[in-house]
Amino acid sequence: MAELSAALQNGDAQITLAVLVLAVALFISGVIAPELVGLLSLALLMIGGVLTPLQALAGFGSPALITLMGLFAVSAALFRSGALDRLREQIASDRIRSPRRLIALLGLVVAPVSGVVPNTPVVATLLPVLEAWCRRRRVAPSRVLLPLSFATLLGGTLTLLGSSVNLLASDISEQLGYGPLQLFSFTSIGIPVWLTGVAYMLLAPRGLLPDRGLEANSLTPDQNLEGYFTEVTIPGSSSLVGQTLRHSRLQRRFDVDVLELQREGERLMPPLADRQLEAGDRLLLRITRHDLLRLQQDETVLLAADSLAHPPEEGGQTMVEVLLPSGSTLAGASLRELRFRQRYNATVLALRRGQQTVQERLGQAVLKEGDVLLIQAPVDAIRGLQSNHDLLVLDELENDLPTVRRKPLSIAITAGMLLLPTLTSIPLVASVLLAVVLMVIGGCLRSGEMLRSIRLDVILLLGALPSFSVAMQRTGLADGLAASLRVLLVNWPDYGALLVIFLSTTLLTEVLSNAASVALLIPVATQLAAPLNLPPQALLLTVLFGASQSFLTPMGYQTNLMVFGPGRYRFFDVARYGLGLTVLMTLLVPWLILNQMGGA
Repeated sequence: MAELSAALQNGDAQITLAVLVLAVALFISGVIAPELVGLLSLALLMIGGVLTPLQALAGFGSPALITLMGLFAVSAALFRSGALDRLREQIASDRIRSPRRLIALLGLVVAPVSGVVPNTPVVATLLPVLEAWCRRRRVAPSRVLLPLSFATLLGGTLTLLGSSVNLLASDISEQLGYGPLQLFSFTSIGIPVWLTGVAYMLLAPRGLLPDRGLEANSLTPDQNLEGYFTEVTIPGSSSLVGQTLRHSRLQRRFDVDVLELQREGERLMPPLADRQLEAGDRLLLRITRHDLLRLQQDETVLLAADSLAHPPEEGGQTMVEVLLPSGSTLAGASLRELRFRQRYNATVLALRRGQQTVQERLGQAVLKEGDVLLIQAPVDAIRGLQSNHDLLVLDELENDLPTVRRKPLSIAITAGMLLLPTLTSIPLVASVLLAVVLMVIGGCLRSGEMLRSIRLDVILLLGALPSFSVAMQRTGLADGLAASLRVLLVNWPDYGALLVIFLSTTLLTEVLSNAASVALLIPVATQLAAPLNLPPQALLLTVLFGASQSFLTPMGYQTNLMVFGPGRYRFFDVARYGLGLTVLMTLLVPWLILNQMGGA
């Protein structure tokens, strides 16, 4: 502790520690978006004089960040050209009839794809395919969607390109003087991690994955508790006027829960069964999707969306579900504030939010990450949403086929992108940028689609986070924290020390973002290399794999959150399924790293 106390005598170290504490609190609380936390930290470090603007903003010009921007475009071209059509066909084939066979396909085929293509777009593309499979096979989506997320996490550590966190770790490694990671720097560790994870998912007891039922299945007694929330209005011509809810046609015909009655600005809460209905009343309902579609055709009530001015034309309209993924800029605002209909040419008919009850009027409900909206819009508008990062379309559109003529070209360009830095001295970033240009010239991707494919929230976060590492190194804070940690681990064997670091990183990642965990812990962990007589890369890889193995909470990784709503999981469902995998990886990864470094 003496080294840490000495480091904190430095005013810059005190400012850095204060900024770190603030950032961690904001990351955990979720009060503001992670990328804003990163930008705020940048500003405070510059205002406090800890870093110059050039030092603070160096991350935005790093090769790793430019590589990631190019990868977004390359992956968009692969999906647009239909490069993954074969995989979609395999999932839909008659050979995949059981959840276990589907999990095997996800683990053995989808996971390796995630080693080359960032896992977020992989999950976004396959979510509607898996939901369609579940409907055909009468299997609860909760049986297969969490394995989809876990499979992409396992595959993300096969190569440097598998995750944005890998590229961030490479960038920090270069800043610390250890050199960048290469394309296959940790593949020898990633392969056994992947195969062990797949074996776990195949052999894990069936009961670890909950059965939340199918949405259209009304046989389960608590099905309504997982339905949509929507509003209806009672027009003056309705036969419901003058009736009570208990004896109304609405209750007899539809399986609904009336959560609230709104009348002339007054909010009336249950019990409402004996209240007499009046013209102009608004009812907040909880209802299944099947009954909601029937309700829309009923003339005794109007969906609140239909009763607004200028409803959309019926011609060419279709209904789809859309999800607010992690990082959506729509989270934190209401539909009315967003002017949702004008912005997207789509009408929101209903909202689904896990196990929570939505008590606000639909237009005033503040959206949250993981919310599922049922929208009605022209097909062209829905196709436009498919390239939008703020909303993820969960339903497949008929005849919405990619430009398959460019499929061989896009696959060849991607293969060349991987081979060039492997077989020649050409840097990875140059290879990726060349692939982007060839994708656009070859017609696999339009220029506008290339720009839309780049996740600005991810770029801002990863560009800002390296400043933490630089500040901790410059102020001596990393050395002080490492010295304190060394005192705790001084008598531990190498395996035990790496196990503690891995587990600590994993647990921190469950409450912080994995990128923040990497930025904060790599500078500290690598300082333990000399006392433990290990290469710095061993400590770096321990932190990297620990931050990539997020199997305990929905918010631990964005793909977990993406499947959380559609799978209708509850919070501890993730931990129940992922705990065994976390224990397995905690025991396995340090041993693999020591073996690789020992043989180096």
